[in-house]
Amino acid sequence: MLSTGYIVSGFSVGLLVGVTGVGGGSLMTPLLVFLFGFKPAVAVGTDLLFAAITKTGGVWVHHGKHNSVEWKIVGLLALGSLPCALGTLYVLQQLHVTGKEIGHVITYSLGIALILTACALLVRSILMNKAQKAGLIDDDHSTESNAARFPRLHVPATVLTGAVLGVLVTLSSVGAGALGTVALLFLYPKMTTLKVVGTDLAHAIPLTAVAGLGHWSIGNVDLALLGSLLVGSLPGIWIGSHLSAKIPERFLRPVLAAVLLLIGLKFVFQ
Repeated sequence: MLSTGYIVSGFSVGLLVGVTGVGGGSLMTPLLVFLFGFKPAVAVGTDLLFAAITKTGGVWVHHGKHNSVEWKIVGLLALGSLPCALGTLYVLQQLHVTGKEIGHVITYSLGIALILTACALLVRSILMNKAQKAGLIDDDHSTESNAARFPRLHVPATVLTGAVLGVLVTLSSVGAGALGTVALLFLYPKMTTLKVVGTDLAHAIPLTAVAGLGHWSIGNVDLALLGSLLVGSLPGIWIGSHLSAKIPERFLRPVLAAVLLLIGLKFVFQ
């Protein structure tokens, strides 16, 4: 059964995601824990499936309309992230079977992920400015090799980045958006921002889907909550994306980073 409170929350988070481009997990998961009192494991599991569904539409726009997904980079990221996500799920499953509490592990991981996301929000604009000065390769001609910062090391560096994201996203539902984008901006500074965002979105779908289904199998997904969040968030994202051009992001992003930093510290030290 749909809940008005959850729908409104989904709309609010969707609106912020549309305006700022920040991943929904950074906002949704803390909201579910603090405002509605969900267990961190349930908040993370539900948000992972929520992210997999909402990001699918974003990839359709980026690849179908803009052709701005570098699939080889997606494959390299997935080569690291999916096995690590499955390994993390296996550990969580074993802890669950033996009756050990996984809430503390997830809460601590969520705090770390939020702190890193707050830092990423501040670093992102710096990397984007440097990329503009360095000279970008247009989307039709850029590849994972000619746009890379480390031409000889970009393959293992990308796989390692995927592995870190796989563990962090599975434990916290945070990182597939903001952290993934910043990592790609650093590793591939000559790639356009549009292609970086499209590539990060394309990688986030299988990662959040695998992690979300794994949490579902453990019992960490609330389907009624998921439905309510989707009903609210989809129009919120649409409206937010249209408002983004009218709202000064340079003011909103630092405020959002500060809020996420405080929430992250609370999770870590509670």
